[in-house]
Amino acid sequence: MTQQDEVEIDGLRLVLTCSAYPEQYDVFKGDQQVANLRLRGHFTVEMPDVGGDLVYQATPEGAGSFEDFERRHFLTVAVQAINKRS
Repeated sequence: MTQQDEVEIDGLRLVLTCSAYPEQYDVFKGDQQVANLRLRGHFTVEMPDVGGDLVYQATPEGAGSFEDFERRHFLTVAVQAINKRS
């Protein structure tokens, strides 16, 4: 999956807010922001925004942006973690 400005996964809309260092997304359920995803050496998922509850973390190969082959996997796992907490 190549980087896109906006993508929908499992009913959540991920909006790319920064493309590299960090690759970062705001996540929306309808019009409400429910999470923030950020990859800066370490991938974190915080709800409802930066500084909120850490619900998932990982260390992908990409340091400041995902490698194309890993992006879909990590974004999908992040969405699954968000949906479990929503």
